[in-house]
Amino acid sequence: MKIPYFEVAAFTEKPFGGNPAGVCALPHWWSDITLQKIAAENNLAETAFFVAAGSGYELRWFTPEMEIELCGHATLASAFILFSELGLRGNLVRFHSRASGILTVNREDEILTLDFPSRPAASCPAPDTLVRGLGRQPVAVLRARDYLAVFASESEVRSLQPDFSLLKTLDAFGVIATAPGSDCDFVSRFFVPKAGVAEDPVTGSSHCTLVPYWSQRLNQTTLFARQVSRRGGELFCRQAGERVLIGGKAVLYLRGEIELKENTQQMKT
Repeated sequence: MKIPYFEVAAFTEKPFGGNPAGVCALPHWWSDITLQKIAAENNLAETAFFVAAGSGYELRWFTPEMEIELCGHATLASAFILFSELGLRGNLVRFHSRASGILTVNREDEILTLDFPSRPAASCPAPDTLVRGLGRQPVAVLRARDYLAVFASESEVRSLQPDFSLLKTLDAFGVIATAPGSDCDFVSRFFVPKAGVAEDPVTGSSHCTLVPYWSQRLNQTTLFARQVSRRGGELFCRQAGERVLIGGKAVLYLRGEIELKENTQQMKT
């Protein structure tokens, strides 16, 4: 069987920027081991898989090493493909996720906006492993799903050279480093070696924690953010009660097909 496969750069309007995501449109769910092998073969930070379900789509995300419970850039990329390549009408797509509930993406001109759950972080002591892993002492540390390490300046965040072997041993999914931005409200980087991704180029799910933090600190609900990885990306954000709205553009890089035999699709562990 052949299935459509796409690669999309999310949270950017420029080729070779943003965060590349694989997107697979499946006719039905294949075995988990097959999905994981496809994600490992693609070797991107995340590959998204979706299946039509009622008036929306069931959506799952895999890194090269594991399935994850929420992914922003691959959700944005999936919506972009549905709108631009697969003929979805209207300006709203509804995704059903296993762990994060219903997620919607709204299209307005070139901006696609994710409606995601807010994940405020709480202050916590800075683990020694976190400080040594980042190579620099943050001015504050908070914790939600991920550690949030706050620095005084954008230059400090940009200059971090993490020890990923240390960060991988932390008891959190990932580590967010953030600071006020020079030409935006805030900047960030996101490290998640535990999931097989040393540094994620641009991350929607980390902004579920970043947006409530900076919204409270700056006393504003609308925020413009940059993720200052090597590829870089831009995010248009808004705190909306218990939800966060995270908008960005996307660029198609590749369209093709994945071909697997029926017995391969049903592989078991």
